[in-house]
Amino acid sequence: MEQTEPLEGRYFVGKKDDLIQAKRTFKTLDDRDVLIIYHQGCFYALDYYCYHAGGKLETGDIEELGGTLCIICPKHKYKISLAKGEGLSKTIDKTKNPPMPKWFSKGVKQRVHTVTETNGDVYVELSTMPGWVESDYFQGQEGKEKRAKAEAEADSYEGTDSS
Repeated sequence: MEQTEPLEGRYFVGKKDDLIQAKRTFKTLDDRDVLIIYHQGCFYALDYYCYHAGGKLETGDIEELGGTLCIICPKHKYKISLAKGEGLSKTIDKTKNPPMPKWFSKGVKQRVHTVTETNGDVYVELSTMPGWVESDYFQGQEGKEKRAKAEAEADSYEGTDSS
């Protein structure tokens, strides 16, 4: 039986073994869409929709970039660190001689949430970090409407015959 009410601010999201087997799980917690990821022995939780344009992160590849484990949004290839929610960008480090490409943080763009495990039960505690994080937009009403419109347009393009 799944708990819908938080326990001490934590939401039950599943059994550890089930989440490990699934690797990625979508949950709506307190009207917030969250992606729970199990990768390389660790659980991560972050807002389900990419901060840039609302792409669904669930199918994004996970790669290590400059020593940081990231999910890559399948829509526009934005890179987001799993642990901190930072957007990453590759630019030239002009402090090196010769200048070399390097991954730099653009700051926290994606809200991440705390995952804990107790006796085989996995919980997510939603972030209470103050202030606006760009992924918050796609959790609100305006962002939800924008996502729905973009999905409807994409569906209509897929349904047209190009011959």
